Amino acid sequence: MSYKQFDVYVLDRPGELFRVAEALARNAVNIRGISTDEGAGRPKVHMITDDDSSARSALRNAGLEFEEYDVIVISMADRPGELAKLTKKLSRGGVNINSLFILGAKSSIEEVALTVDREEEAKRLLDFS
Repeated sequence: MSYKQFDVYVLDRPGELFRVAEALARNAVNIRGISTDEGAGRPKVHMITDDDSSARSALRNAGLEFEEYDVIVISMADRPGELAKLTKKLSRGGVNINSLFILGAKSSIEEVALTVDREEEAKRLLDFS
């Protein structure tokens, strides 16, 4: 499955995260992962949803400014040290991680979605098919 990361620009005031979440909820879009970032004076909400197309439409219809990025989703065991192994491979390959989400447990397997500066190299290093 492929996903997009949406970075939604918001104002630094109460209610902005609600505005984003409500736009998605009105369109029945489930959020798989989310974080916020003050980002050098320009706050944004980073998120991954279960429906890229509907999320894109919902954000546009709400008048929200956003950017989107391709993400790589990797399955890994849910135990200490697994994230260190994954990030070590990328580090040794010279791939910089721009963002990382832990999407949540799927039984004993975790999915991690990340954006990187060199996607093809990251996929090669992580044996991503």
